[in-house]
Amino acid sequence: MRAIKDHALAHLWADKPAIMGVVNVTPDSFSDGGQFFNPERAIEHGLRLLEEGADILDIGGESTRPGAQSVDLEEEIDRVVPVIEGLAKSARYISIDTRHAATMRAALKAGANIINDISALEDDIESIAVAGAAKVPVFLMHKQGTPQNMQDNPRYNNVVEDIFKYLQQRINDCETHRIAHTMVVADPGIGFGKNTEDNLAMLGNIKRFHDLGVPVMIGVSRKSFIAKISKNELPQDRIPGSLSAALWCLSQDVQFYRVHDVAATRQAFRIYESIASTAS
Repeated sequence: MRAIKDHALAHLWADKPAIMGVVNVTPDSFSDGGQFFNPERAIEHGLRLLEEGADILDIGGESTRPGAQSVDLEEEIDRVVPVIEGLAKSARYISIDTRHAATMRAALKAGANIINDISALEDDIESIAVAGAAKVPVFLMHKQGTPQNMQDNPRYNNVVEDIFKYLQQRINDCETHRIAHTMVVADPGIGFGKNTEDNLAMLGNIKRFHDLGVPVMIGVSRKSFIAKISKNELPQDRIPGSLSAALWCLSQDVQFYRVHDVAATRQAFRIYESIASTAS
């Protein structure tokens, strides 16, 4: 793994890739179809992900799959806060997956200690100030458009360089709001306003994003581009493709992985690294 000097989360990937386990407290997630919408079931799922080797639990109360409708702010908060409170004593790191400042505040108060925003702190004008005041690590993701329209007709001049420049600018913007680069992780946003060719170009050139000077996170788990390349499998049948993409990223020194299938990912990483350690 590539070292990032003095980064707040550097210890998470010091001797192994860091895994963020997904806990969707939504009725319409693309990956699990509301399986963990009930708070008790979501907490049980989070505890299971920790046992399987998750370093971070990512709690979200608003589906951001293509075509998803926005959620009332109070509803989002009501979904995530009980789950965060139920997991706070067990998980060292809990990230709140939201693009709304009020939800960030409520989640941080409940015990979250990382912000994971698909809009890179842009969708809510107050978010960057909340993150700066909280002094917690922030995951900045690129997306084009909104969940409602992002897959309608995504366009780029050069997808890799366009997204690199966007994330570079957001990292600079964060620094002007008291969020040091040592608190930032960059996510190029696979599947968020990208077609299959865009996603492949991003993955094939993922090393470019190390030039941002911050750790990189990839979220390829169960994404639809896998099915489009393969045989139109349902999300739960895309685990082999998810692992293939993750292992490619591991070979390119990516540090963070947002996944649904923690045990399978951790096993795949262990085998890859065991083989790699013997290579001459």
